[in-house]
This record gives sequence, C-alpha cells and structure tokens, in this order.
Amino acid sequence: MAFFSVGSAVSSTRPAAIPATHPSAPIPVQGPPLGQNVRVPLGETGARVFPLILGGAEFGWNVDLESSHEILDAYVELGGNAVHTADSFAGGRSEHIIGQWMHSRGLRDDVVLAVRVGGHPDNPGLGPVNLVRAVEASLTRLRTDRIDVLYLDAVADTGASLDDTLATAEWLIESGKARALGAFGYTAAQLVEARIYASAGYPRISVLDVPFNILRRHEFDDDLRLVAGAQDMAVTPSHALEHGFLAGRHRTRQTASLTVRGAQLAASMNRRGTRTLRALDAVGTELGVPDAAVAVAWLLAQRLVTAPIINAFAPQHIDELVQGVGVRLSRAHLADIARAAE
Repeated sequence: MAFFSVGSAVSSTRPAAIPATHPSAPIPVQGPPLGQNVRVPLGETGARVFPLILGGAEFGWNVDLESSHEILDAYVELGGNAVHTADSFAGGRSEHIIGQWMHSRGLRDDVVLAVRVGGHPDNPGLGPVNLVRAVEASLTRLRTDRIDVLYLDAVADTGASLDDTLATAEWLIESGKARALGAFGYTAAQLVEARIYASAGYPRISVLDVPFNILRRHEFDDDLRLVAGAQDMAVTPSHALEHGFLAGRHRTRQTASLTVRGAQLAASMNRRGTRTLRALDAVGTELGVPDAAVAVAWLLAQRLVTAPIINAFAPQHIDELVQGVGVRLSRAHLADIARAAE
C-alpha cells in the first residue's frame, strides 16, 4: 500500500508524457500566419493591405452570421487584413455581421475597413445630407468610429454634384469618420474632374473599384486605365470570380440553383465561359492550384491592380483564393487564358 502511495506522489510531479505522433502527421503551425508580412501599399491612402481584400457581399444574404464569422476568421488566420462591404449589401446586414465580428475578436485596429456607400434605400445617393447620414448609419452598424477607405458609389447616384460630394467627404475626413476616398462607378472624365477639385484642396480619390476579371476585361477600359495610372490610384477589382463562376465549381446550368446567384452563374455558361474554365484547368493542373487561385493570380498579374475584392461562401474557399497570391503566371499562361476568354 505504501508503495502505491509513493508511486502516486512521484507520478503527480512528473510532466505528462507526450503522446507519440505518426511520422506523416502534419507539422503544427505556431506563431503569426505566414501571410502577415505580405503587404502592399493601398495607393496613397497610407494603408498597407494583404493583396486580397475579403468582400462581404454574401454576408447576411447567402451566408449566415456564424458562417460569415468563420470565413472572416479563416481569412485573418492566413494573414488577411482588409475587409470590404457596402451599406447596400443585404440591406446593411453585411455591415452588422462584420461589425459584430470585429468587436467580438477585438480586431478593429488590425483591419483595414473599406465601405461603399450610396446604395442604401434609407440614404440613397451621394448628396451632402444623405452621404453624411449613410456614413453615420454604416459606422453604427459596423460598431466603429471610422472607415479607412470610403468608396463613393456613383452608380447609385448619377445626379449628385461632384463638388458637393467631395466637399462633404472633406468634412467626413476632417471629422475623423473617414480616412481616405475610393470610387466605384465613376467614369474616366469624372475622375479627372475629381483630381482638378483635389488640386483646389478637396480630398483625393486614391482607390478605384471597377468590376474586372478574366471575362469582364472591357469594363476596365483604356480611358480608366490611363487615368488610374496617371493618378497613381490603387485598383481593387470587384467581381474577381464573376459571381463564383471562375472557381470552376459550376459548369452546367443543372448545377446552378434557381436563385439570383444561379442566374448570375448561368450567364457565364456559354462557349466562351467553357473555354475559359478549360484554360484555368490547364494552368491550375500544371501549377498544382485550384481554378480560383489562377483567376486571382491573373488579376494580380494585371498592371495597376493592387488587391482584388473577393467573396467567399465557405471557410475552405479562403484557402483556395489565398493560394493565388503566391502564384506567378508566365507569359505563356497569360496568353493562353487571354485567347480562351476572347
């Protein structure tokens, strides 16, 4: 009996035995994520971002709160630090979800927050009154006191005076509610006009969001490219995967659901879309990465593109997309993809 008591006392002071692991078991990853040091300047905003911005267009619409938070967590765990949303996404629910996530994780100071305003039905357009109200409402939903990049949505308002919009934006920046300006839906002529106003003291538009991907090259036309390059704008293309089609998961109309997103996917299911996916398949097979990563790598290979805005429907999609940051496409790869997408 005494022997048992001594043995128990000794064993209680010894360190627990380390369980044996199989030689082929994954090596545990410790410390900061590998992508944490991968940063690029976001134009003249002063911010440095991971070259892939996580979009919140699906949050609160096709993706519920819990899944949205899992996607956001997966993005940050891989080194991401920039999140984009809009006051019109899911009627503001996307902002609610992102705000709750930042608050619960205590990550506000670590995230570059980009918000597009002008499309919410309660405060439509970019007129002075509605612009201020829209920003205040977004700040409330996001549970923060500032927006790092405020994208002005010209598509939602074609009637607002540009000088009034920029004068209001100047007040928002001076009051600390916004730090830098971005543009969405502006023409090349409007961007030139905005730069003229900037020379008179108004804030500069430093970031340009344009719908742009392998299948939508025409929307980033020569005039926009010329102006963006001349003004040293950071280009953050949205619709990077053409509503998910370029990820290659849906190739027939039978696989697309009878929803808005299904209709968006079906619009690309034609001969041109099929050729493009085959080209992505070939490059992806050669490089050992999924189609989504090739589509991201293609965007990052385009001159002027700083960081595409990508949307995800599940945490595992983040891993596929982030792989695109490390892929370097050769001229032959780019030429093959360009021919297929003609």
